[in-house]
Amino acid sequence: MGEQGKEASHKPTNTSGDAMTKEKGIKAVVIGGGTGGFVILSGLKNYANVITAVVSMSDDGGSTGQLRDELGVLPPGDIRQCLVALSESPKVRDLFNYRFDEGALKGHSFGNLFLTALEKMTGDFREGVRLSSEILQIKGRVEPITTDKVILCIKDGKAMVRHEHNIDDREFNLLRPEIWLDPKPTANPEALKAIKEADIIVIAPGSLYTSLGAILVVPGVGTALKRAKGKKIYVSNLVNKPGQTDGFSPTDFADELERMAGEKFLDVVLYNNHRPNADLLKKYASDGELPVEQPVRSESRKYKLNGANLLSDSFVKRGKGDKLKRTLIRHDSDKTARRIMKEFFS
Repeated sequence: MGEQGKEASHKPTNTSGDAMTKEKGIKAVVIGGGTGGFVILSGLKNYANVITAVVSMSDDGGSTGQLRDELGVLPPGDIRQCLVALSESPKVRDLFNYRFDEGALKGHSFGNLFLTALEKMTGDFREGVRLSSEILQIKGRVEPITTDKVILCIKDGKAMVRHEHNIDDREFNLLRPEIWLDPKPTANPEALKAIKEADIIVIAPGSLYTSLGAILVVPGVGTALKRAKGKKIYVSNLVNKPGQTDGFSPTDFADELERMAGEKFLDVVLYNNHRPNADLLKKYASDGELPVEQPVRSESRKYKLNGANLLSDSFVKRGKGDKLKRTLIRHDSDKTARRIMKEFFS
């Protein structure tokens, strides 16, 4: 998705689920990146004892794309977002999110530059992520889904489109396009191991094809999700993406996730059932972005559908130097994390 946000960190109040979490030592995995992954990690880290972010590695737009093109490094942007979400150091979080708004570094975040420097210094992207984790004092760990240099591709009818930044805002000729990574990547074994050992696996909201699909199509991920004993929960998007997911309901998103993974793996689909305020909806509608439709329940699907008010009451403003479009309607970190834990203990 290539998005960032500084979501307010909410500390959990006393709940039976929280007490049980601390006692049982819950292991959680969050799959995704960008704003959606940031929000889920920010909330869930207050409930799970062990948390791992599994992150897409196909981003090639904005600051990340420029660093990939000029320095030949792996994409740092979504990794940075997840590191910041899991950090226990507010000042260092702000530093990693700082984005230059002038000069030769305009548009670059400090965190992207820092991760790039560590990769060049160590010659190992995962080592750079590990060192950044120490500096940020993160609670948990961040694992790239692959360390291969890959390009996201889709086949949209007769047209083939390469590169995530070309796909991200494209209007598809056909719904449900074919999607793959080139070259065919090898999955990071530590990411697959985390999925296998997790008690909760959360598919974060995010761009369906460029954020989530780029993880699910990595060979071995679908099988790992299918075989994993943990409860697999998808938190559905709040709005649709014009030209790609028009008219989608939470079940349409979930069906696409399973199609791309090649496995029926979901146990629960969480969706928002509370409408944003009218002024905000009007602003989104002007761009063709409409709230995700309420789902029609179907006995043919194995997963459980649950709706709740998951909306955040605050909205993130775009910072100086940030060239990318950001979402205004967001999930509330703590409300969503609480609902995830409720589903786990149900």
